[in-house]
Amino acid sequence: MKILMLAFGTFFFKYRNQAFPLIIVALFIAAPPTTTVLGSAALEQSKDIIALLIVLAGLVLRATVIGYAYIKRGGLNKRVYAKDLVTEGMFGVCRNPLYVGNMLIYAGLFLFHGNPGVVVVGSLLFGFIYQCIIYAEEEFLANKFGEAYSAYCRDVPRWGLKLSAFSASTEGMAFNMRRVIAKDYSTISSTLIALLATEFYRVAADSISDQELSYAIVLVGVFVGVVALTGLVSSLKKMGVFDELTAAR
Repeated sequence: MKILMLAFGTFFFKYRNQAFPLIIVALFIAAPPTTTVLGSAALEQSKDIIALLIVLAGLVLRATVIGYAYIKRGGLNKRVYAKDLVTEGMFGVCRNPLYVGNMLIYAGLFLFHGNPGVVVVGSLLFGFIYQCIIYAEEEFLANKFGEAYSAYCRDVPRWGLKLSAFSASTEGMAFNMRRVIAKDYSTISSTLIALLATEFYRVAADSISDQELSYAIVLVGVFVGVVALTGLVSSLKKMGVFDELTAAR
């Protein structure tokens, strides 16, 4: 089973940027988002608030990771690779803090959609995929860094957050908000777009009533604003505005 998971992990590490959006779109198309929970619109609103808080927690966790100690997660030529063993910043709190943040975002998106099948299948599927990716990374890191990595694994949890270690692991480090924007704007943008698209899907699933038309227009306006802002940040990055941050840790 471990060998199969390693193969899955290697595959999804290489193709996750293409596969993940397709999986999410397929799941969301398979069933429309819910409009009530147990027949109650109030419960639906409460569920959506909880979902948004989970998504926010994931984004904040990712921002904290990148703001203190960013590491490139794309590997080398789309294969698992690491030049150094990074253990400072949030990597002293959790061995995979970016993946934990991602799982919170995905779980929140699935819960926001609301269909029980989407919530269960989506959360379990992405949890399994990330575990496979982690196995592939762990094998590489263990082979390259040996006992140093083994000691790191003994001290820092794979999925959990050892918050008691946060102060020590970030001592002497400064949080870099500009780096968060430069490195994570695409994740923030895609998350907002997914939420807005899901909400518009919910409103327009059957037909847009006169009462819902204004809300639908607002959703479209916000969507356009997010896309425009994303394009602006991307253009600034290509112009070299964030060049000095690329070299910064």
